[in-house]
Amino acid sequence: MSGKKRASPGADEEKNPLEGVELSDEDAKKLQDVQKQIERVDLLIERHSQQQLLPVYERRRAVVKAIPKFWPVALMNNPLISFQAQHNIDRIALSYLEDLWVTRDPKEPRCFTVEFYFKQNPYFTDSVLKKEYKYITPPGAADETPDADGLTPSMLDFSWERDVRPSAIKVNWKDPQNALTKLHPRIEDEDEESDMPAEAGSFFNFFEIASDPFDIGTTIANEVFPNATDHFLGNIPNDDLDTDEESEEDDDDDAEEIDLEEPRPKKQKKE
Repeated sequence: MSGKKRASPGADEEKNPLEGVELSDEDAKKLQDVQKQIERVDLLIERHSQQQLLPVYERRRAVVKAIPKFWPVALMNNPLISFQAQHNIDRIALSYLEDLWVTRDPKEPRCFTVEFYFKQNPYFTDSVLKKEYKYITPPGAADETPDADGLTPSMLDFSWERDVRPSAIKVNWKDPQNALTKLHPRIEDEDEESDMPAEAGSFFNFFEIASDPFDIGTTIANEVFPNATDHFLGNIPNDDLDTDEESEEDDDDDAEEIDLEEPRPKKQKKE
């Protein structure tokens, strides 16, 4: 004699209680209004914090000038920047970096200019390499009247993709035939739908090409620069990036190795 197996309790598929939740037009508008208020306060906080941090950054700037390779080490301890400077010859060139500065747009602090200051080196004659992320005022913004805090509707409707235009400069290479960006050019993906290059090439393409698909500039401005000491000491989360390309040997593999790893703390002398 056979019988049907009794189903265990709860085996029947139950309706998901979180499906079909509806939002009324009135509630949607209330949420949008609150979100705009949050974004407005965030912008005011950003403005205020940058003003307060500026003199502190200037004091840090004076301190780190006495620390050898402070900025090259800080940069290479950031996973994304290290990944974008995989060529050893890039790291050698970056070892001549003696100062790094980020200047914020006083009207739109989300826009900035990244400034790299170099010692005399065998690669280029420039002492400063800059990349600006310029704020492009939206149409009609000139007719807007700022509120009591100096904010306008267009500022609150800020869009990085729409309102920011990265710049490019010409690096004055001492040997144009062996320019790092020529030895290791950025190669665009043949897939027209892809917005990422097939190969990043030299780190210095960051300066010579306006587009910044890898977000190097925002990483430097928003992560490395404000947290430079932690980056220098290696006190940051290290997300392992897929670095399969590191296994491929480059033409410059025989070049001099530069140690840009995090510094080791000196042993304290016993009393």
